[in-house]
Amino acid sequence: MNLFTEKGTIIITCPKRLAPYLEKEVTGLGFRTEETFVTGVRISGSINDCIKLNLNLRCASQVLYSLKKFEAENADDIYKNLVKYAWENILPDPGYFSITSNVNNSTINNSMFANLRVKDAIVDRLREQRGTRPSTGSALTGAVIHLFWKNENAEIFIDTSGDSLGRHGYRKIPGQAPMLEALAAATIYATQWDKKSPFVNPMCGSGTVAIEAAMIATNRRPGLFRTNYAFMHLRDYDESVYLQEDALLETQIIDVPGLRIIATDYSARAIENAKKNAIAAGVSQLIDFAVCDFADTEIPPDTPGIFYVNPEYGERLGDVIQLEGTYGRIGDFMKKKCGGYLGYVFTGNPELAKKIGLKAKRRIEFYTSIIDCRLLEYELYSGSRAVPKEVKEKE
Repeated sequence: MNLFTEKGTIIITCPKRLAPYLEKEVTGLGFRTEETFVTGVRISGSINDCIKLNLNLRCASQVLYSLKKFEAENADDIYKNLVKYAWENILPDPGYFSITSNVNNSTINNSMFANLRVKDAIVDRLREQRGTRPSTGSALTGAVIHLFWKNENAEIFIDTSGDSLGRHGYRKIPGQAPMLEALAAATIYATQWDKKSPFVNPMCGSGTVAIEAAMIATNRRPGLFRTNYAFMHLRDYDESVYLQEDALLETQIIDVPGLRIIATDYSARAIENAKKNAIAAGVSQLIDFAVCDFADTEIPPDTPGIFYVNPEYGERLGDVIQLEGTYGRIGDFMKKKCGGYLGYVFTGNPELAKKIGLKAKRRIEFYTSIIDCRLLEYELYSGSRAVPKEVKEKE
């Protein structure tokens, strides 16, 4: 049995509320989703398919290939089921592996104990079959085995990703309270941007949103910035399959003539860091950076596009009283300077959002860390909003 070519169940996980955007990514790669749930999607495929998914997905966290489902009332049941499994056919000799888990079982008050029982089962099996003890540890640099255990239902997976795919690998200088790259990409997907018109991002911080916008517009995939995945540390791994998928990443990049992405921040250090991150991502030539107050940001007038701002919202940074004035100024700026654009404000503070003084057309739900957030969409009209003819006639 070669798991690299044999089809099985694949679970692709993602941060909360990103699943609809992940589903579109997965189907865009030619896969059929069988189920979409709060934190991921389920499809069928082989580990070779997992290679493609790992290199191309922006909104995902992990790509998990299912090995076995079983019932387990307690940690001893986990051990008994897994010590019988043919791990010698999956893990190389010599090799290194790690255990991760998602555990919700009444007999366990520390998921690390469940991890330990999984590790013990695999180690004992391999020692019996090979006569040597494999290396294990917490660093996700080799093969990774993942346990999902809820109530009495357990499932064991190969985590083909290792380190989370949600961090795209180009951001060398994160700055203060940076937005996760996967979340930034999903919020851009949630806008109505056509990937050709201007994308204006004041208060850009370390540049994550602007960089993700440039990557999305030009079809640059996260796999361009990463060289180690957990699937590389399994038996029967065929490097040629990876190299073929990796080579496609370069050929997929497209040119967008006239693309304007503008990113500004009042902090010179933030812009300096954002430029370094953009260079690492290979998109520095696509982004016009400037040090200025957001109200002095250039708004290209000829082709209305997207105005996207992620201001502080008082949960981790900034003083709420001062931020009330900032949100009010954002609303004024959008009204006066962004006619014809669609405006987007990402915030985790609904009270501050009221200070914008505009009615949101849409309130798109997101989640960052432990904060319930919204991407607010504003339709920004040029000049006076036209009154429909039928309304005038009634008057």
